[in-house]
Amino acid sequence: MFLGEYKHNLDTKGRIAIPAKFRGQLDGGAILTRGLDHCLFLFPKNEWDELVKKLVALPLAQADSRAFVRLMLSGASDVAFDGQGRVLIPDHLRAYARVSKAAVVTGLYNRIEIWDEAQWQSYKTKTESASDEIAEKLGQLGI
Repeated sequence: MFLGEYKHNLDTKGRIAIPAKFRGQLDGGAILTRGLDHCLFLFPKNEWDELVKKLVALPLAQADSRAFVRLMLSGASDVAFDGQGRVLIPDHLRAYARVSKAAVVTGLYNRIEIWDEAQWQSYKTKTESASDEIAEKLGQLGI
């Protein structure tokens, strides 16, 4: 499982170091794609395969389903680690997430998210200030 929050900088080639404690869980391969809230999702290959099964089962006739599948799949990229534990973030994904230099890598159980540092701070501040309301809504769902 992936847990924690780490600050890293992209190098001039658009590579980012993935925390060493995460790399072992990505030995079987990894997929990088557009995430939600303008971040990037990095999935271990096995988790990605499970997600793709669910995505392709969505109803093709529904516009929202098609749009979400396109968002997740069309920009997806296999990533490989270099000798220093870095992955290259393709240009189109860097542009989507607005990541240019300072970034945050967060572990979210079955995936990793990569955020522009300023966007992450803004998102985190907003979410933390609404935590009571969010908890209440989740409580209604039995969580």
